[in-house]
Amino acid sequence: MGWFDLFTDAAATGNQNPDPSSDITLTLEVFIFASLAVSVTGLLVGAIEVFWMGKLFTHRSFWQKILYKMGFYILFMLLLIAITFPVAASIELGISPFDNQVKTKFSNFLVSLTFLSTIVSISLSLFLSLFYAGISENLGPRILRNFFTGKYHTPKAEKRIFMFLDMKSSTALAEKLGHIQYFQLLREYYNDLSNAIIDHSGDVYQYVGDEVVISWLEDIGVKENNCVRCFFTMQKALQERAPYYKKKYGSAPTFKAGLHYGEVTAGEIGALKKEIFFTGDVLNVTARIQGMCNQFGEVLLISGELLEKLDLSGFNSKSYGEIQLKGRERPLELYAVQEQL
Repeated sequence: MGWFDLFTDAAATGNQNPDPSSDITLTLEVFIFASLAVSVTGLLVGAIEVFWMGKLFTHRSFWQKILYKMGFYILFMLLLIAITFPVAASIELGISPFDNQVKTKFSNFLVSLTFLSTIVSISLSLFLSLFYAGISENLGPRILRNFFTGKYHTPKAEKRIFMFLDMKSSTALAEKLGHIQYFQLLREYYNDLSNAIIDHSGDVYQYVGDEVVISWLEDIGVKENNCVRCFFTMQKALQERAPYYKKKYGSAPTFKAGLHYGEVTAGEIGALKKEIFFTGDVLNVTARIQGMCNQFGEVLLISGELLEKLDLSGFNSKSYGEIQLKGRERPLELYAVQEQL
């Protein structure tokens, strides 16, 4: 957006400065400084959004989040303008940023149409960025990108890994807490799992009550054992937060999961609400594998077909032999996987 503004202004004026008393002439040196300044500004805003501001309004509505954040970021941008404009003016004029000439030019800039257009441009770019981030947060970044690119507009076959992850003893916990407090626990629970999913390149396909379905394209899920390492990273995240959950809810959530891979058909579906939808036997089988965890007293079971694709050095695996899963004609070999101590 910064480059866009610089080039459109230069094109509109023929790169001539119509008001040297308030506007900065675009020279090569000024252009380089402006490019660095907007890049650093973008990184600063991104860091603030990811590490602080993004978590500050989690309980606000979508539009409230955008409005509150825009108010903060516009004030933040005004502060940056107060720092960067004198530096750019000093580069243009070849004098100190603290020279009276620079101060006069900055004062003229603050009451000029250029300043007004700058604020409008910043506000627009902030709104677009925050709007995109908000939609991405609700749909998932890769899913939103796939909608924009039309990747799944026509159904296509893909090899994918799926993880069905289910909270243990959720029914008893829901009865104990009541539906409102249980919902709050679920929200925190899913938030605590999210970093592990991101770190291991997973996509959340669905939240179904206390169950989450995570998906990887085959090569991404197999790479560095992402699909298996994701499970144990999520487990560690919850273990670290266990004291908090016990204090607030009287119990710390734990989970079990099943992993399997195979071919699915992926495509956009829905008339009133579009979503990317997967169909295939692999989803049913993964759900059945997860359902076997209680029977064997394990927290993670994976299919032998997936195990062959992975290099599980650093993990222990235990075979339970070929198991006849409900609704499946051929038996499937199942393995329990644990981290090596």
